[in-house]
Amino acid sequence: MSHGYFTGFSDLPKVQKQPLMFSSYVYARWLDVLPGGMAWATCIGVVIGAIFAPSKLLIGVTLLALYLAGRFVLAGTAALWGLRQISQWQTIDWQSEYLRRATRDCLRLDQVHHLILIPNYQENVEILRRTLKNLAGQKNAAQQISVVLAMEMAEAGALAKAALLRAEFAGCFAHVLITVHPAGLAGETRCKSANLSWAIRQARSKLVDDPAQVIVTVMDADTLWHPAYFESLAVLFATDPRRYSTYWQAPIRYHANVWGAYPLLRILHASASAWELAYLVVPWWRKLPMSSYSLSLCLLDRAEYWDVDAIADEWHMAIKSYFVLGGQQWVQPVFLPFLVNMIPGRTAWAALRERYQQSFRHAWGAKEIGYTLALMVLNRRVVSWGVFGLLGRVAHDNLMAGAGWIVIFLGSQLPLLFHPNWMHVYWSVPGILFQAALLVAGLLTLMFWLLDFRIRP
Repeated sequence: MSHGYFTGFSDLPKVQKQPLMFSSYVYARWLDVLPGGMAWATCIGVVIGAIFAPSKLLIGVTLLALYLAGRFVLAGTAALWGLRQISQWQTIDWQSEYLRRATRDCLRLDQVHHLILIPNYQENVEILRRTLKNLAGQKNAAQQISVVLAMEMAEAGALAKAALLRAEFAGCFAHVLITVHPAGLAGETRCKSANLSWAIRQARSKLVDDPAQVIVTVMDADTLWHPAYFESLAVLFATDPRRYSTYWQAPIRYHANVWGAYPLLRILHASASAWELAYLVVPWWRKLPMSSYSLSLCLLDRAEYWDVDAIADEWHMAIKSYFVLGGQQWVQPVFLPFLVNMIPGRTAWAALRERYQQSFRHAWGAKEIGYTLALMVLNRRVVSWGVFGLLGRVAHDNLMAGAGWIVIFLGSQLPLLFHPNWMHVYWSVPGILFQAALLVAGLLTLMFWLLDFRIRP
């Protein structure tokens, strides 16, 4: 029976401690500004093209729009397949599934322990209470689940709030540990990743005897797990020979407060859910953990936990551990969706303001492009087609969210500003194809919304 690292784990190349290509702060900043610089260069290029080569610009814009329309078609197909997978997974008897999968190298189910980290800052106590009630309803929670309320010292009253919740739920879990992340530690950015790094070290020293039997789940404060998630996760973890090099990711649905959110946001979040499900289903798109996810404590030990200056904790950690494992890393889907809150805002203005602020936070994930490039230079023996696939996913999603839509919308409209008699070009072959591509993307977005509407609670 396996109780440690798999064979060869300790021989894998270790990620460099310094994540930067050069020691100079100047070069480090160049990596950080790379995505934004490309977006600004794209804006300038579109303006120049609109003035001096509008027809060629339209051809380029059309090709990009057709590419995106093709991705929408693939995502729609994958999302439908993903919904079928979810339906099948919801009927699985996990005790029987364990017996079907079990080998002599598996862990026993009663050996598996879940360590759940809930980092939060200025979170409403009712939201946290709802979250803990959901966790308490998981199978064997009192024996196999330990909860870490990862609070921030910068929040007034955080400790009192956590103590109140621990008193309410102490009997529901094996342990309820409170950690308080100090404010203003040298070298840290005040972010979820720094809180997680502090919390896991505290939990590791106080709660863990055998890390080989512990699977760590990171969740947002408002995450509501599927009732069978942790039971299924225990089976998957116990029976997977790659358990110490795997992330487990469930599909995300923004349904926890769906009927209290502004209607426009329901459309946006329905599309986001469909895309995340599509990424989990199909083999040709690189999978990455998102929002709430699970991984072994052994892997966290090996990677030396979360970096304290990373904004995008899940992607940054996945990139870091990928190089730690020499590229031998996997993300396995768990087709049992979890629910989270949508952006609040009952008016159009409030919804747009909240959406902008969320998008601004997500945009910090573009820093991971430079981080991946730096690790590729520092760990050349790890570089392979898989590494380029990882870089491609990180760069593609960040650049298309910014520069890609700049090209499509400015590139299709600015020529009319500089060439008022250019309208007839929209009825040429490139113009018609461009409009068709936008129609396909719009219709697929509508389909995502209709599918989401059908499955809302």
